[in-house]
Amino acid sequence: MSRPDRSLSSRELLNRIGLDEETPNSLLQEASLDDLLGDLEGDLSAVLLERYRLLNQHHAFKPGDRVCWKPGLKNRRLPAYGTPAVVLEVLDPPITDGETESGSTYFREPLSLVLGLFWDREPGRGDFVIFHFDGRRFEPFDPKRA
Repeated sequence: MSRPDRSLSSRELLNRIGLDEETPNSLLQEASLDDLLGDLEGDLSAVLLERYRLLNQHHAFKPGDRVCWKPGLKNRRLPAYGTPAVVLEVLDPPITDGETESGSTYFREPLSLVLGLFWDREPGRGDFVIFHFDGRRFEPFDPKRA
């Protein structure tokens, strides 16, 4: 006798892998600020050049690829460092963020990736959400490094 095909909701999937309201801090926990800024000691110009190199390092993504932030290039709250997102669409040409304030980090940002990820707080924690991102800031997700 075969089981009926039933897809899991995002919340059910999180519960099955041990993430729920009682244990909210495993996969979706943000790295500490000290962990992220540890390389900002010494020659800041060398760190700037490394971030520039990382930003310009191209990865050819396709729908279904898992991605995560490149080190030091996260400019949005979600996803957390080390947390995967799935590529839903690659926009070619990218669309430009509509931010009109030139002092914003999002001003004229080229949004080339549509990513799916889990919302990490209530209400709706564990829901699958979709956002647009600058693909230059992402690299392939490696579960061994997460």
